[in-house]
Amino acid sequence: MPPLAITGATGFVGRRVLALAGARPVRALTRRPQPPQPGVEWVLGDLNDRHALARLCDGAAAVLHIAGVVNAPDAAGFHAGNVTGTANVLAAAAAVPRIVHVSSLAAREPGLSIYGASKAAGDRQVQARDGDWLIVRPPGVYGPGDAEMRDLFALARFGLGVAPGGPAARISLIHVNDLARALLALADAGPSRTVLEIDDGAGAQGGHSHAGFARAIGRALGRRPLVLPIPGGLLTALAASRLIPKLTPDRARYLAHPDWVARGGNDHLAGLWQPQIDLAAGLADTVRDYRARGWL
Repeated sequence: MPPLAITGATGFVGRRVLALAGARPVRALTRRPQPPQPGVEWVLGDLNDRHALARLCDGAAAVLHIAGVVNAPDAAGFHAGNVTGTANVLAAAAAVPRIVHVSSLAAREPGLSIYGASKAAGDRQVQARDGDWLIVRPPGVYGPGDAEMRDLFALARFGLGVAPGGPAARISLIHVNDLARALLALADAGPSRTVLEIDDGAGAQGGHSHAGFARAIGRALGRRPLVLPIPGGLLTALAASRLIPKLTPDRARYLAHPDWVARGGNDHLAGLWQPQIDLAAGLADTVRDYRARGWL
């Protein structure tokens, strides 16, 4: 069986894809040597290593391009990872029958953030590809091993939650296992030459509020957090103050946007994939993992 080629295999989402790939042979890009893993052929290199990318894609049945830059100090860092890196993968995968590109819901609003603009630029490169391609734009991804949302759980542990962007702001979410299963299914089948926004199923009912998400985290921890609304102006001021290292002006603009709800992608995958993990179960799973790691 031809292997499935994966970039970003050592990251949060990529590791779940490897864990759920089962008996399927996988060829995975890595910047550092990895311990042997059954069914996985590690290819040492990065998104700038054209020889490694050629080896990764040679004879592959499909490419799952998961690697990307979420945090960078400037526009050049985002461009290098999300635009140039994607161009290099596409060049190496020219003969591969199918490429599934993992983008972000942020690409829907490229004017809001440098990150979103870089993901949108990467998407445009994929859309210009001859042949088969698919772009998946996940919303907020959470689950065991996720460090990005860890601060929200730590805050809820102390009885606090935050609701950025005002009371009308809505978001979509997806558990990492559901996203990984979707990517594996789409490597072989599903729609072609389209963009899919998928989520945990709540998008059909308008998604989640930030306050509701904060309270759900609290319930998973056995807490009833006090949820503090943070309007866009305050987010901007906090970002400018640099009191919160992760809250850059770029991220503040993103967080203040009122509509990050996935639009209809689940419907296009009926019969192929559907989310299996609702928010309560997914957060309970995450809390168990965080406690086991000593993160809470």
